[in-house]
Amino acid sequence: MIAWSVTTLRVLPDHRLEVSFADGLEGIVDMSKDNFSGVFAPLADESYFALATIRDGVVVWPNGVDIAPDAMYDEVNQHKSGIAA
Repeated sequence: MIAWSVTTLRVLPDHRLEVSFADGLEGIVDMSKDNFSGVFAPLADESYFALATIRDGVVVWPNGVDIAPDAMYDEVNQHKSGIAA
């Protein structure tokens, strides 16, 4: 399995996703600042955003929109490496 495949997902308030990846990396993807336009427009509604699921290691919504798991992985990894122990 590819390291950045999403293995667990929990939708949090304020357009955030708590995710785990195949290699064990875990964290929050914050989409609250995203401009939900075009095919992403339905995601602006938090109740629709909450319909996120995992399909083949990718976070998807009922309308077929998905979020690139490698980009999510990079965001989580950046926040992890920016935290002092």
